[in-house]
Amino acid sequence: MQNKGDSTTARTSLELLYNISRELTSALDLATVLERVITLSMHNVGAVNGSIIVLDTSGVPIDGIICVGSKIITNAAAQLAETLPDGLAGWVIRNRKGTVVSNTGKDRRWLQRPDDDNQHSGAKSAVCVPLIIHLQLVGVMTLVHPSPDFFSPAHLDLIQAIADQAGIAVQNARLYEETHRRARIMTALAESASEITSTLDPNEVLQRILSQISEALQVEIVALALIDPQHETLSYVASSSGVKEDHIDRSLKLGEGFAGSVAEAGRGEIIEDTSTDNRFVLEFEQNIDKNIRAIVCAPLISQNKVIGILEAFNPIAGKFDPDALEVLTGIGSLAGTAINHARLYEQVQSAQKRYLELFQDSIDPIFITDLDSIILEANHQAVTFTGYHKDTLLNRPVSQLLASPENEPMIDYRSIPTGEIVSYESELLTQQGEKTPVLVFIRSLAMEGEVNFQWLIRDISERKEYDKLREDLISMIYHDLRSPLSNIVSSLDVFNTMLPQDGDPAFRSLLNIALRSTERIQRLTNSLLDMSRLETGQPIVNLLSTSPMHLAIEAVEAVSPVADTKNQMIQLKIPAEMPVVLIDADMIRRVIINLLENAVKYSPPNGEIILGAALEDNYAQVWVQDSGPGIKEIDQEHIFDKFTRLNPQDSQKGFGLGLAYCRLAIEGHGGKIWVESELGKGSRFCFTLPLVEKD
Repeated sequence: MQNKGDSTTARTSLELLYNISRELTSALDLATVLERVITLSMHNVGAVNGSIIVLDTSGVPIDGIICVGSKIITNAAAQLAETLPDGLAGWVIRNRKGTVVSNTGKDRRWLQRPDDDNQHSGAKSAVCVPLIIHLQLVGVMTLVHPSPDFFSPAHLDLIQAIADQAGIAVQNARLYEETHRRARIMTALAESASEITSTLDPNEVLQRILSQISEALQVEIVALALIDPQHETLSYVASSSGVKEDHIDRSLKLGEGFAGSVAEAGRGEIIEDTSTDNRFVLEFEQNIDKNIRAIVCAPLISQNKVIGILEAFNPIAGKFDPDALEVLTGIGSLAGTAINHARLYEQVQSAQKRYLELFQDSIDPIFITDLDSIILEANHQAVTFTGYHKDTLLNRPVSQLLASPENEPMIDYRSIPTGEIVSYESELLTQQGEKTPVLVFIRSLAMEGEVNFQWLIRDISERKEYDKLREDLISMIYHDLRSPLSNIVSSLDVFNTMLPQDGDPAFRSLLNIALRSTERIQRLTNSLLDMSRLETGQPIVNLLSTSPMHLAIEAVEAVSPVADTKNQMIQLKIPAEMPVVLIDADMIRRVIINLLENAVKYSPPNGEIILGAALEDNYAQVWVQDSGPGIKEIDQEHIFDKFTRLNPQDSQKGFGLGLAYCRLAIEGHGGKIWVESELGKGSRFCFTLPLVEKD
C-alpha cells in the first residue's frame, strides 16, 4: 500500500510537470522555448550551469543555448558541437538515454576543461538527457553542478520527464519557425516574381532583379553576371551602387574566383568572412568601393541551365539570415526565366522591326493576308503598283487583284507549311483596269500568335516581252531556215551520189562535213518545232517499238567526229538483251545526241564519256556520264528550264534550249529526266522511257 509521503511526492511531481508543460507550450519562438526549458530545468534540480543542443533530422546541430548562472548565451550550436563526437552529449545521443555523472573528473565521457579540477568551480557532477519526440531525437540537455555526487537518479528521472515535455515544445517551435521561414521565403519570392516579371525590357528586368535582391536580403551591394557559352566566360552586366564603373563588362573564366566557381558548379554558396576565402580576392579586390565582409552567390537558372550568377554583399544586419542562400537561389530561378523571356522578347521585337523595315523598303509589292486571303497590310510599293489607296486595299480579298494561274486551279495557300514558299504566274489587275503579268510568291507566317500569309508580287512584264521576242526569233529562224535548208540537203544528196567512191578525198571530206552540219541544223529545227508542239499539249503520235541499242549506236555515230577531235572516248554500256521501248525514235535520238554533245562539250580532252542503259521496273533507264566540272546543286533543278545558261560568260555558246527540249520530249513520252552531279566529279544525265507492254 502506497504511503502518504509517496502520494504527496507524486502529486507534487505531476503538478511540477503540468506547470512546466504549460509554461513551455505558451511560447512558439525557438529561442524563447530553449531559454525557458534550461532555466526551468536548472531551477527545479538546483543546477548551476546548463546547455541544450538542438539537432536536425540528420543529427547536425542547428541551434543551442548555454546558461552560466544567470547569463544566457543563445545561438551557441557551434560552441556546443565539440561535445558531440566524444563528450557526454555525444554518448547520450548515440545511446538515446539519459545518464548521471557523479564526478566529472573521473568519467571519460566528460570533456575536461581547465576549471574542472578540484581547485576551481567548474563542473563536478552532471546529468544529461535526450529530447525525444515520436522516436525522433531533437536535442540533448546537460545540467551541471560544482559539487561531486550532487545529482541522484531521482534528478535524472525528473530531468528526463522535463526533457520529454521540452522535446514537444522544441519540435513545435521548430515546426512553427520552419513554417514562418517558408512563409517568409515564399512571400519574398512571390513579391520578387511579381516585380521582376512585370516588364519585358531587358535593362529594366536587370535593375528590378537587383532591387528585389537588395530588398529581400537587406544588403549593401548586388551584382549580376551572365555566361557567354561560346567563350566559357562570366561577364558582369549589372550592379547596384558601390561597384566601380570598370567592373561592369569585366569577364571571369568559369571556375575562376568565387562567382566563377558557383557558375561552374551550378550551386549557391555563402562566404561569411571574405578574409578567410581567397576566391573573393580574384574578382573584387580592386572593384568595390566598400570593404566587403561577407558574400552570398547563387546561380541564375533558365530551362535547367545555368546562364549566370547573382551576388549580394555585406548584409546590413552584419550577418546573413539563414534563409539568404535559399532566397537568392529562388530569385535566381525566377530571374533566369525573366532574363530569358526578356531576351526572346527583344529578339522578336528586333526581328519584327527588321521585317517591317524590309517590308516597307522592298522594291516588290507585298501584301499580308489572313487565312481568308483578306488583306491586312500592304507596303508602299503595293499601293504604288496597284494604284489603289491603302485604305481601299485593306480588308479586301487579294483574289480580287490576282487572276488564277492559267490552266491551273487557284493555289491552296492554306496548306503551305510554315517557312516554305509557293510561286505561280498570274496577272495583277490595277485600279486603272490594266493587267500586268506577275510572279506571285506565297509564304506562311506566324505573327503575334496567328497564321498569316505574305504575298510578294514581282512584275515580270519585261521577262514576258523577252520570252516573246525569243520565241518570235526562234520561230523566224525555223521558218526562214526550213526552205533553204531543204534545198541545201537535196543538193548535197545529189553531190554525194554524183561523187565517185574513189574520187578526191579532200572533196569527200568537205562533203561529209557539210552533210553532218546540215543534219545538225535539221535536228535543231525539228527540235524547235517539237518544243512548240509539246508546249501546246499536243500528244506524241509516232510511237514505234525501238531498240535502245540501235538508237545509241546512231547517236554515237553522229557525235563521234566531234569527240575524235578532242581524243575523247565514248563507251557504250547497254545490255545486248535490253527490251525495246515504245517511242518516237527520231525525237529520242535527238535527246541522246543532245546529251552526248553536251558531254563532249564540257568534258576535257582525252576525257571519257559513257552512254549506258539498264532496266528499272517497267522502264528503261538511259544515262550519259561525262567527266566535266560538275553542276552546283542549286543549279540542278533549273538546268532543264528554257533559256537557262548556268554561266552566261561561258565560252560554250548556246540559247539554253537543248536540255529544255530533252525534258519536254522525255516527259511527253511518260518518262522523267534528271541530273546527278558533284562539283569536280562530272555529271550524269538520266532519263526513263516506257517499255513495250507484253501481250
